[in-house]
Amino acid sequence: MAEQEYFRNALSDFTYEAASGGAIRHLADLGYTVKQISGQLSFPTPFARVQKTVWQRLLETGVLLTEEPGSGKKRGGKAGYVMERDRYGRTSFRLAAKDGGEETGAVCWKERRFGEDGGSGRDLAVYLDGKCRENGGEVYISCRFGILSRREPEALEAVLAVLNERQREYITGLPWEEKVCYHRLDQRMQEIAVKLYHAGKLRETCYFRKTGEKVHVVSQIRA
Repeated sequence: MAEQEYFRNALSDFTYEAASGGAIRHLADLGYTVKQISGQLSFPTPFARVQKTVWQRLLETGVLLTEEPGSGKKRGGKAGYVMERDRYGRTSFRLAAKDGGEETGAVCWKERRFGEDGGSGRDLAVYLDGKCRENGGEVYISCRFGILSRREPEALEAVLAVLNERQREYITGLPWEEKVCYHRLDQRMQEIAVKLYHAGKLRETCYFRKTGEKVHVVSQIRA
């Protein structure tokens, strides 16, 4: 009975992978939101499954981390079902793990707060853009959306109200874990951070790996 259930699950996963998995990962790499990706698929795919695939893709490519940047912990690889045929042509499925993990190495961070160097009047957008150019792709910002969604839903709604429709769509489309996660500080996340900061809603930390800086960015409290 267990073998039959395993086979059904494996067949379902294989069918899903062939019909939608590759397309979802490709569109996620292009920066599409989960909602946009769901609208592009020709094969009926549950929204929750699209979310799960996008989340896993972002983890695999290092766009998202579930451990603090510079902790030295290995990023997770990818696992999936592989179809095999024996000498008689019979088909079976095997769960195969692919390494793909990346050891980033521990970092001894220099901690500071945004603006404490005398530049409190500087525009955050200019600051983040300069730091990202200086540090390349290994720049992250902490995200507490998963914690807020489960513990402080009203606070999350106040945060989302600051963002435009496309930004809200991106944030709400991801199945955030109930812990602090870390998103690469790409252009979209830079714009989200700046909006939240100027609205008095940002209390996060940016990690600039090349320069070894951990910068706490906290908005002034506003009514």
